[in-house]
Amino acid sequence: MAKPLKERDGAPKLDPRGRKVKILATVGPASRSPEMLARLFRAGVDAFRVNMSHGEHETHAETIKAIRAMEKEFHRPIAILADLQGPKLRVGKFKNGEAVIRHSGHFTLDRNPEPGDHTRVELPHPELFGLLEKGQRLLINDGKIRLKVIRADENEILCSAEVGGVISDRKGVNVPDAEVPIPALTEKDRRDLAFAVQQGVDWIGLSFVQRPEDLAEARKLMGGYGALCAKIEKPMAVRRLDEIIELSDGIMVARGDLGVELEPQEVPPLQKQIVNKTRTAGKPVIVATQMLESMIESPAPTRAEVSDVANAVYDGADAVMLSAETAAGEWPEEAVTIMHRIARQVESDEAYLPRVRFLDTPPDRTTADALAHACMTVADTVAISAITVFTGSGSTARRVARERPSVPMMVLTPSMKTARRLALLWGAHAVATKDIGSFEEMIAKGKRMALRHRFAAAGNKLIALAGVPFGTPGSTNLMHVVTIAGDELDKHEN
Repeated sequence: MAKPLKERDGAPKLDPRGRKVKILATVGPASRSPEMLARLFRAGVDAFRVNMSHGEHETHAETIKAIRAMEKEFHRPIAILADLQGPKLRVGKFKNGEAVIRHSGHFTLDRNPEPGDHTRVELPHPELFGLLEKGQRLLINDGKIRLKVIRADENEILCSAEVGGVISDRKGVNVPDAEVPIPALTEKDRRDLAFAVQQGVDWIGLSFVQRPEDLAEARKLMGGYGALCAKIEKPMAVRRLDEIIELSDGIMVARGDLGVELEPQEVPPLQKQIVNKTRTAGKPVIVATQMLESMIESPAPTRAEVSDVANAVYDGADAVMLSAETAAGEWPEEAVTIMHRIARQVESDEAYLPRVRFLDTPPDRTTADALAHACMTVADTVAISAITVFTGSGSTARRVARERPSVPMMVLTPSMKTARRLALLWGAHAVATKDIGSFEEMIAKGKRMALRHRFAAAGNKLIALAGVPFGTPGSTNLMHVVTIAGDELDKHEN
């Protein structure tokens, strides 16, 4: 008698997630132990974010090593995203460590290094002087203090305090109304990026993106290794969004910083716009920041937070991200579990598929795009268990995912780098396996892997999508529907 599939030697230790949207979790003091990382993976995490703003390289290297060890334990490729800090604009210091800016009063930012008081403080960023104009805003301490420029020259920026309050040493400054002439990469970012590439991370998150040119230096330093995710957190980036999407491998909607520089009511429609444009381009898009914020301290989220996560899933985002909830929160495993349950509940809603396909993504005039679109149509028409995609670079998988098919997509690739990168792609269950050399081998391997990874059973139909000649990048030109016979299940389990 054949052994149960879950007991077979070498079988994955987890069933497929049962959802298509991915979960990206930030690693921090609350989650960096190997034991907690494994618990988060079991709870539903598909990819981990290493925040380079905090911690030392030695600590991050231990985290990355632990995640790679988990891959072997769970037989699953796991994506690692190294999130660069980016430049930080800050005020100088105060005589008493802090001061109070009076509402509607005047306050000056200048180049004088002397400690500040309730009337003035140093702004140690010479590039801002002469840049700002009357009526533009300066937001301090995540927007808690709001200043409007009255007059600006090469030495002073005189402001009126629309919202005053307590200001203290080294608080952050946001400049939402101007393109700040500083690069997206600081010296620290360059060191962090070199470390991340040396460690073999899969994605680089680039902060403070304002213009397409900001991506060029990061690309050069990456040296062709890894994928580049542009974080949209500045209003200036929104103005050139199409160009930034074109030059990146993926997009993160960094709503926390966007919410500081924009009015709160502007963020939700902008989130949908960014998701839609990135999806249309066929690239992964991550919705991030404050998704289950209350779970930093509470074992249960608010209903508004649940709706927020659900809306991102309904919009068709490729991934949803947890930040402090898993990095420093008291309930990291519970936060992942809740997010997993929300996603599964949304995707089981009969209204989900029409909603997620509301966006029109017409295929490009290529054979590969036409076949990817056909996969979706066949899966809607015939009782298909899964789409099996054979790819080296992952481009075919991205084409299929762009169509948001109704069935799971199992991606077979000879490249572990590709398999890891696809851990952030909607609906993709990537498997690193030996390359194929013939049509017969493709069909046999597709059936075998579908059984092994629990995407199919005897009598189920699969779609196989590949390119001939095999092993040739960009040659997707073949789609085939196959049925798994009953004796194939016995052969597989024995």
